[in-house]
Amino acid sequence: MIHTGRCECRGVSYRVDGPMRHVSNCHCGPCRRITGHFMAAAAARTDDVTFDSEVTLRWYPRTDEIEYGFCGTCGSTLFWRTSERPETLSIAAGTLDPPTGLETTDAIFVGEASDYHVVDATIPSTELDRDLPMDWAR
Repeated sequence: MIHTGRCECRGVSYRVDGPMRHVSNCHCGPCRRITGHFMAAAAARTDDVTFDSEVTLRWYPRTDEIEYGFCGTCGSTLFWRTSERPETLSIAAGTLDPPTGLETTDAIFVGEASDYHVVDATIPSTELDRDLPMDWAR
């Protein structure tokens, strides 16, 4: 299946020609602040992602290992990547054009979800150890 997606203003549009990982919800503090709620992200092999337009794509280097991709014009959160897994690009699920055929399969860092949010108990959750390599972009 070919997936397509974009930011709100169309300054960034992309295509995924290959399999995608189902959606994981990340409730960690940095993802909450970057997205305004939590990061619902699918993932694909970096080599399977091509850009039809990336003129407004900007990268915010949160640490030496982790960065978030966003549109510099409309502010849409688009991507997440880590130098620990350069072969994988996490993709904000809400930027994908439906139908995606994807499902939300798990949630991580649910202990960091904000107090206003009720975490969906039907989604399996895992608390990751911040001292171990992040593997949710599997």
